[in-house]
Amino acid sequence: MTDAIGLQSLEQALSALTTRVSSLREAKSAYPADPRSTLDAALAELDTARELLEASLGELRRAPRRSGERESGSQRELKLLRQVFRTFPVPVAVLDASGVVRRISNETSRMLGSPAGYLIGRSFPLFVDVSRRAAFRSHLTAVQQGGQTATFQTRLAHQGRAHTVQLALTRLTMPGEPQEMVAVMVLPLETQVAGPAPGPADRSDATLVLTAARRQELLARMTRLLLDEESLRQPVTVTRASRLLAAEWADWVIADVVRDGMPRRACVIGPSDKPVTELVRLVEGMNPLTAPAIAHVLTGGSGVVHEMLENEELLGDVPGGPPLLRVMGAASVLIVPIGGDGGVLGALTLVRPRDREPFSLADLGLMEEIGAHLGLALRARRSFQTRSQAAEALRTSVVPRSLPDIPGFEASAIYHAGSSLVGAEFYDVFPVEDGWGFALGGAAGKGEEAASVSAMVRNGLRVLSVWESDPGEALRKLNQALVAQHNGMFVMAVAGFVRGRRIRLASAGHHPAALLRPDGGVRFTAGGGVPLGIGPEAEMFTEELTLASGQTLVFYSDGLVASRNEQGEAYGETRLADVLARCAGRSPAEVVKTIEEDRHAFSGGRVWDEIVILALRVV
Repeated sequence: MTDAIGLQSLEQALSALTTRVSSLREAKSAYPADPRSTLDAALAELDTARELLEASLGELRRAPRRSGERESGSQRELKLLRQVFRTFPVPVAVLDASGVVRRISNETSRMLGSPAGYLIGRSFPLFVDVSRRAAFRSHLTAVQQGGQTATFQTRLAHQGRAHTVQLALTRLTMPGEPQEMVAVMVLPLETQVAGPAPGPADRSDATLVLTAARRQELLARMTRLLLDEESLRQPVTVTRASRLLAAEWADWVIADVVRDGMPRRACVIGPSDKPVTELVRLVEGMNPLTAPAIAHVLTGGSGVVHEMLENEELLGDVPGGPPLLRVMGAASVLIVPIGGDGGVLGALTLVRPRDREPFSLADLGLMEEIGAHLGLALRARRSFQTRSQAAEALRTSVVPRSLPDIPGFEASAIYHAGSSLVGAEFYDVFPVEDGWGFALGGAAGKGEEAASVSAMVRNGLRVLSVWESDPGEALRKLNQALVAQHNGMFVMAVAGFVRGRRIRLASAGHHPAALLRPDGGVRFTAGGGVPLGIGPEAEMFTEELTLASGQTLVFYSDGLVASRNEQGEAYGETRLADVLARCAGRSPAEVVKTIEEDRHAFSGGRVWDEIVILALRVV
């Protein structure tokens, strides 16, 4: 049937072929356990389809040259032949010398799940299984050069559909085309659908609305994740975002972040249902700049999407091996910058395999928005880190990292910052001439200014203790310094110098210390006085104690006794005395822990203000 035939005969043969193909499909469905006979018949029909196509093209070539026929008649025949091609019952595509689709039948569009307008102009080898793509190109070249028909079995994948097919390739000469073409006839042997992934050909308004809603939901979930407090405090922002994208939007997610001016691989997430652990580790060790597409995005600052992958070298090669995208089984790639107006902080790379719907321009827009949000989150975390480091520096200026050993005493302390990032309460233990000194207190106020005043008082006591043997005199000179500053802040403080078992105390508006005896008895020291910084004449109470073995002196901040329960009742010194009475004979560490646990139970775990507890016990 390779010679040209009349149009009427062609239409009749085409109608008969359509009927036989329909019968074969019914037979395949009715007798799935016996596919061999159906397959043999289908292959025979594929040859018939090829011959019909050749005859159609013969008619197409002859139509303009028919003698005595008017031009209008030729045009009608051309239109008829094109219609015959489009409605051909077997999937057929016409390729140019480079493998690009130039014509495609309606049956091919239906099988691949995309309209002809989307498929024309695409490289047909991109639909072929990556492991057989090179072989297909070789068959394509051989058919173009030798003119012999070639058959080829492979898998075609597109829009979530995967087909095991038999391809028949035949060289064609088409009117108006300067180069030889190749007709590819496709016989599906087996079809697999990965899931509900409709392509552009059959997307209803409801499907488009659902897809838009999924994009909006992903953006909302990503925003909540990036605003989570843990993302600010811990270096997990990029990893958590990548895991969400891998679970919702791609099989592979690669995140690269710029640190110290150089892009570094921060995270690689592969498909959870495949054994890719070794490949993940391999990708983690690769330099981002060896991937041309990622380097382009990092430099240019704009995202790119490759709906149908034509260049497998976009992400570079596996060290000493093939292109990385080939190993991944990639078919569609999307890369967006992390950052925004302030510059590029990194890049997000998303990869989908052949059996999933390719990325679209809408996906690119969504991921660019997510990349901008991620960039804002990274900048916020860096700013938070900077402030946290400054706060930590201030905190160490008011709270020691550890307590030194005091000869003849055991010491323990506990500190809670409360709701403040930078605390204004302080405590300290330090050496003095012939003994040790300690101090506890806090500036009235919160934030960095209050913390700096507390730090000045703490460090001032250390300095003045070199010349002053009495803590009261040291506090008086600090009062003069604070008044001279005119900063409007005052400080409640208590200080003590320890020599042997004698302790000299001085209080400037501070709570009295609690003295716990070995028998469980509790009494409070004098305390009181006027806070530092209120006026030039300091008024403070001083007291001298001689402690016996086993006695414990407990100092505490206002945040402890001012803690409240759900009924608004204050913790108070009476409750503190009752708790201390149960701590007789315990170590200072056990004492401060017991007090804190009781306060936590009383207030339901809430901490409004800073809490400091310092316990000293004579051994």
